Amino acid sequence: MAISTTSSEAPGRSETAFRATMILSRVLIYGALILWAFVSLFPIYWTLTTSMKSAVDVTQGHLLPWIDFQPDWKGWRSLGLSPDTIFETSTVRDEFVARFMNSVITSLGASLLAVVIGSLAAYGLSRFQYKFAWMRNRDISFFFLSQLILPPVVLALPFLVLYRELALLDTTIGLILLYTLSVLPIVIWIMRDQFDTIPIELDEAALVDGLSLWGAFWHIILPIALPGMVAAFILSLVLSWNEYFFAALLTSSDAKTLPVMVASQTGSQGINWWSMAALSTTAIAPLALIGIFLERYIVKGLTAGSVK
Repeated sequence: MAISTTSSEAPGRSETAFRATMILSRVLIYGALILWAFVSLFPIYWTLTTSMKSAVDVTQGHLLPWIDFQPDWKGWRSLGLSPDTIFETSTVRDEFVARFMNSVITSLGASLLAVVIGSLAAYGLSRFQYKFAWMRNRDISFFFLSQLILPPVVLALPFLVLYRELALLDTTIGLILLYTLSVLPIVIWIMRDQFDTIPIELDEAALVDGLSLWGAFWHIILPIALPGMVAAFILSLVLSWNEYFFAALLTSSDAKTLPVMVASQTGSQGINWWSMAALSTTAIAPLALIGIFLERYIVKGLTAGSVK
């Protein structure tokens, strides 16, 4: 009788221990996720709150609004973007709008151009076999990606001289072409992996059904590769939007972008942290919204080549 009691209690104890282990593992996982979310979101919180601080609150490191400091529209008012100045005439706001539109035009233009050219190049590398000297498809793909190894400062003088000769200094067209070259290797790499996951039998079936090579690419392959194209477009957009070095080097007034304006918030008495924080918030907001609404495309596109 004692043996049967012990055997009946053992499964109950093991089940309780299993549940406790599961609860503990979930607590640790969610705790780690919450900690990582805090680390990731804290810079955004700090930037947003800094745009509403006075100089004293910034230097003393006050963090909690209405507890450590009284929020104010100081940073936004300096840009003419506060609720009490939004409808008034402001030269600073006009400059901000011009710089913001320059960033939009250059980023969208470069990203669209890079996705179009990169998709065509990646499709060719995925479907056809090329030979250039000792280089094959894999070597050519790596050659494109290796262009990212060069630091921007190495290319500064050649581009400065070239753009001066071509009259592309301080133009949005010049920035679009340069940004396209900068993000094109990443687009080719992402899209090549995307096309590699699509069976070549689909191309062959489309050709048998009477479609041309371009027709098969446009009507069959391209819709399937759309998540990868969206992911490549968003990544190109982020890199182009945040680019500062060449924007500061190759522009002077007309084609300046938002990152250049953010970095220029310095005066004779130091850095205007509140103005810089307000500008940084406006620069972060569009990318954050794009990431939120297109998250599923980003995940699908970036993980397309991980499992074959």
